[in-house]
Amino acid sequence: MAKIDDLIPSAKEIQKQTALKEAQKADEMAKRLAATEAEKHALIEKLSQPSGLSEDEKVKLASTVIQRAVRNGLTEVQVYRFPNTLCSDRGRAINQMEKGWEKTLNGIPKEIFQLWSDYLQPRGYRIRYQIVDFPGGVPGDISITISWDG
Repeated sequence: MAKIDDLIPSAKEIQKQTALKEAQKADEMAKRLAATEAEKHALIEKLSQPSGLSEDEKVKLASTVIQRAVRNGLTEVQVYRFPNTLCSDRGRAINQMEKGWEKTLNGIPKEIFQLWSDYLQPRGYRIRYQIVDFPGGVPGDISITISWDG
C-alpha cells in the first residue's frame, strides 16, 4: 500500500499550491491588463493622427454612410465614437456646449468636423458631438451624429 503522505498532501502543502496558482492567475491578469492598455494607447495614438484619406475618399465615405441610413429609414446616423482623450480638454467644452468647442478636437474627430463644415453643412446637414457615457461621473466617450431631418 502507498504511503498516506504520497496520497494526501498536508493542508499546508495544499495552501502553498493554491497560493502559487493564485499568484500565476494574478500575473496572467496583470499581463493581459498591460497588453490591453498598450493596445488602447496605440489605438488612441492612431486616432489622434490624420486618417490619411483624400478629400474625395472622405466625401464618398460620408455619402455611403448617409445613403445607407436613408435606405434604412433613418434621419440621423452616428458616424463615429471616440474617447474623450482625443479632445484637448477631455470633452469638457463639448459637455458644457461652450462656443468654440470644436477647437478642442484632434485627429479623426477634427477631420469629421471639417468634412461636415466644408461639404455637409452647406447642404443642410447638422452635426452633434455629445458625451455618451460618464464613467465615475466624468465625461467619457463622445459620439458624432449627422442628421438631415427638419
